[in-house]
Amino acid sequence: MTGSILVILGSERISGPPEPPRLGERVAAACVHRLEAKAVPATLVDPVEIELPHPFKPHFAYRRGSAPEVLDRLAEQIAAADGYVMVSPEYNHMMSPVLADLLNHFGSSLFSYKPSAIVTYSAGQWGGTRAAVSMRTFLSELGCLPVSAMIHVPRAHEVFGADGTYLAGVDAARWDGYLDRTLDQLGWWAAAAARQRGDGGKRPGAFMVDPSQRNAP
Repeated sequence: MTGSILVILGSERISGPPEPPRLGERVAAACVHRLEAKAVPATLVDPVEIELPHPFKPHFAYRRGSAPEVLDRLAEQIAAADGYVMVSPEYNHMMSPVLADLLNHFGSSLFSYKPSAIVTYSAGQWGGTRAAVSMRTFLSELGCLPVSAMIHVPRAHEVFGADGTYLAGVDAARWDGYLDRTLDQLGWWAAAAARQRGDGGKRPGAFMVDPSQRNAP
């Protein structure tokens, strides 16, 4: 692995029921721990700590130099990262509206030609798997193509503690192997894409500032 990874959490729930309310924080922290164990710099973006401006206005819709500071900081983090881990619960068979709202504030030019990994979780038995289906389409449109392997964590409160470490009795080796399957794919593609960008590889013109540049003749 090489470069830095941005782990973006798609939940801002701070109260229950169900309990524990900050279940996604545990899963996201576990991903950060696993990346750091591989000597990969990883930064967690937690929407609870971010006050996005309302009403909605994306970062790219502001005149140069006039965007809110919080959006400028996030844009810098997104642009600097070599890959992304997107962590989401499931809402009505879809990805979290919190994650969608955060990502929709930024254009594909910041994400494009970098890989992403899909991580879903739940307090129940399904692990948020249906959310992953919509996330593939969403992330592909952003240009940060999802790797084929995914992480789904059912009953996440029985796997991870509040700090993202394994609870007593959990088979840590098996879970590490499960997480690594996805994170190692992410690292492989992140290194390859970073090398191509660094070597001056010409980027195809699909991801432009003006959406009209994608139009058919």
